Parts: sequence; C-alpha cells; structure tokens
Amino acid sequence: MFLASKFTAHPATVGETYRQHLVSSMSFGLALLRVAFCCGVHAILPFAFEKTGSAGITELYDRMVRNRSGLEKQQAHDAKSS
Repeated sequence: MFLASKFTAHPATVGETYRQHLVSSMSFGLALLRVAFCCGVHAILPFAFEKTGSAGITELYDRMVRNRSGLEKQQAHDAKSS
C-alpha cells in the first residue's frame, strides 16, 4: 500500500490520476526537449528559431498556470459546497 501511495500522492495534489499526470508530464517533457533543440540550433545559427524558444517557454508556463488556476478554482468551489 505504501508503494502505491508514492505513485498517486503528488498527482492527487494537482487534481490528476497517476495516468493523467504521466501524460501531462510527458507532454511537458517532450515540449521542453523540442524547445531545447531549437535553442541549441539558434545558438549556432542565430537566424534560425529566433522566437521559438521564448514562445515555447511562454506557452508551457501559461498552460501550467492555467491548469493550476483551474484546480484552485475547483478546490475553492468544492470547499464552499461542503
């Protein structure tokens, strides 16, 4: 039982199941790899991917904050309903 809670405790704090958290985290990781690749190419070829890195980071930040805000609103609503 203790081992199972290791896999589900954190996802529960952000309102996700283990599987939902896995998919969400992997999508962030893959997006970060894409952005990192573009930044690496940009370092060598400054004319390539001029805005891709910053746009990618901004998009990921917005996605994370938007999800967190939605969770906080849901938790506030649930608390009022109780």
